[in-house]
Amino acid sequence: MAQTSETAPANLPAQKIGADDLVAISVYDSPELTRTVRVSGEGQIRLPMMKRPIEAAGLFPRDLETAIAAALRSEQILVDPVVTVTVAEYRSRPISVSGAVKRPVTFQASGSITLLDAITRAEGLAPEAGTEILLTRHGVDGKSATDRIPVKALFQGDQPGLNPRLSGGEEIRVPEAGRIFVAGSVKNPGAFTMKDGPDTSVLKVLALAGGLIPFSSKQAYIYRRKAGAEAKDEIPIPLAQIMGRKSPDIPLAADDILYVPDAKGRRLSAAALERIAGFGAATASGLLIWH
Repeated sequence: MAQTSETAPANLPAQKIGADDLVAISVYDSPELTRTVRVSGEGQIRLPMMKRPIEAAGLFPRDLETAIAAALRSEQILVDPVVTVTVAEYRSRPISVSGAVKRPVTFQASGSITLLDAITRAEGLAPEAGTEILLTRHGVDGKSATDRIPVKALFQGDQPGLNPRLSGGEEIRVPEAGRIFVAGSVKNPGAFTMKDGPDTSVLKVLALAGGLIPFSSKQAYIYRRKAGAEAKDEIPIPLAQIMGRKSPDIPLAADDILYVPDAKGRRLSAAALERIAGFGAATASGLLIWH
């Protein structure tokens, strides 16, 4: 989905000015100096008849008014200038929201904006959203820090620290939930979204798959790829004991394949299962995507 951009409205609240912001300068009884000026990439503005640029970045509008008035006096252009500065457009404070949201968007931080406000600007989370939100802030030293914020706790609203205020320059990304592939002797083989995140388990996924069909094996297998490995490891699990509560349930990870053979011992090869998982929603594989 293409990311949209929102333009900040007029009469913006006073915030520090930054590079590329558009400022409206009014000098009383001096129409030649009254104009709208874009702050340069170096954070400066230039006015006619003035020899030197004026530093604008990092100043509030009222501070820039003082700086312009002082510069006009210093260069003997006006004796007692009356200067008014307003910000017509912010471009220096972008907040981007991307990933599993309904409408990825970039907008300028004006006024009081929180993480939940930003998610609302993106029209909320998409159905395939995972269990956490990644909030990346970029420091003035060029270093970045990323916070992982649990979605459920954020929307419950009982932990205010999970809903920080944003000042611009933040990147918000909502990763898609991982998927588990279920194949073999189940009623609805398919790929299932990990709505429970790390709490997703064999029993929960089997429930999503409609349960076992008759004559399924008492032994099942998890195929899981370790980091850096080309092939998935085969992990046998005592399915009958797990379902009978005689053995603990087993957690599953994103991209795991849970395979239940039939009771006769006939099994698909690991390569065939890999192909099924790779096809995803392809009808030729017999595997459907369920959300």
